[in-house]
Amino acid sequence: MKHNLKYHAIKVDTKKCFGCTHCMKSCPTEAIRIRNGKAVISAERCVDCGNCLRACPVTAFYVEQDSLKQIKNYQHRVVLFPAVMIGQFPEVYSEGMIYEALFELGFTHIFEVEQPIDVLVESIKQKVAEANNKPLISSFCPAVVRLIQCKYPSLVKQIISVKAPHDLAANFAIEKLTEEGISRKETGLFYVSPCSAKMAAVKHPLGEKDSIVDGLINMNELYNRIMKVIKKSEKKDTSSARKNLSRDGIIWSLPRGEARHFSKKSMAIDGIHNVVKFLERLENGEVPELDFLDLKSCNQGCAGGILLTGNRFLTVERLQKRSKRYPFANKIEVEGTTSKLLKEKLEAEKIEPDYVFALDKDRVKSLEKMQKVEKILCQLPAIDCGGCGAPNCHALAEDMVQGKAKMTDCVFLQKRYLKENKITLERGLKNLESSWGKNRFDADCNIKGGRNEGF
Repeated sequence: MKHNLKYHAIKVDTKKCFGCTHCMKSCPTEAIRIRNGKAVISAERCVDCGNCLRACPVTAFYVEQDSLKQIKNYQHRVVLFPAVMIGQFPEVYSEGMIYEALFELGFTHIFEVEQPIDVLVESIKQKVAEANNKPLISSFCPAVVRLIQCKYPSLVKQIISVKAPHDLAANFAIEKLTEEGISRKETGLFYVSPCSAKMAAVKHPLGEKDSIVDGLINMNELYNRIMKVIKKSEKKDTSSARKNLSRDGIIWSLPRGEARHFSKKSMAIDGIHNVVKFLERLENGEVPELDFLDLKSCNQGCAGGILLTGNRFLTVERLQKRSKRYPFANKIEVEGTTSKLLKEKLEAEKIEPDYVFALDKDRVKSLEKMQKVEKILCQLPAIDCGGCGAPNCHALAEDMVQGKAKMTDCVFLQKRYLKENKITLERGLKNLESSWGKNRFDADCNIKGGRNEGF
């Protein structure tokens, strides 16, 4: 799949959005502003973490996806899904039943992306052992990688240069199908994504020019499709499709799924805001000596992905129980292919920093704008109310020096300017309407956005 630059999977339905600011307040990169009463996402700053989608009380955010009908374009249809998908299903449905349902939906081959995970483990361990600049940071979560790219560019060089498990599974699947005499041109590889960040990473890969995957499937949609066709008993043996799956692979996407391979000199952090706090400390040199960091944007790792249907805590519990029935990764010998070949294909290209938080490309101008920001902040109330359509006073000050906002956008400064007769009441109202839209302040007993609504 070829990628489009600056592609983002998350979109805003402006018909539903009414500018409640929940999304703006939850965004870790301050990528959202309220303009004319609607949420507007900055493509440069968005990392597709999905926090806005979670926070929205009226489901105004949605994930753009490919149609499941696309699989019909190929003679051989391979579904690649992370083990976390199995963890969503209640215990009454066995993994065999789920596999059979996938065959009934039209797929001809099934691969869980974490097999054979030992190849990835060995690649990461080798890079950690050879690294001089530690800790190395996992490249597993694309939302975290994009976060580091734009907000902590000095740490980009510490991101480990290996591709994601779905790339491993895709190459592994191609090798297996080639052994069966199946041509790559006749084969469609479809990745089932648990989150918007992984969807964006397939459309616009990090560390590679084009994705090996041919199509994307929303995990939530596939779950619902499976539930419609799944049988209450297994009709055939599908265990051969899981012979390269391991205990390590099943829990790879959970907290410490990666870090557990690095003993005491590793740390695992889940939840994007927890990750942000830690990266701030890491950038300031306040973190003790570590070899490896396992950082995941979602709480409970991929079990908390925004495209999952099941409860994340139950999903973790089921995956842990399931993993105990499988051998450790280093006990599985991969047949018909070599670890060396897969390791070579897992090598990622260098990830470059993306200085979207810089106020100007020119260093001198950037410093001048930083000084202007400081002067503007002296005038602002530091209440961070969001009444200006920006998430906080500092963000508003930056918008001002970039020519995207005015001093009168601050509702508190408006009051002061009105008192000092610097602006008229009509001018003040027009300024408010530019952020919140016309008639936004009319009484409406049916308006949404009340306490805990949508949560």
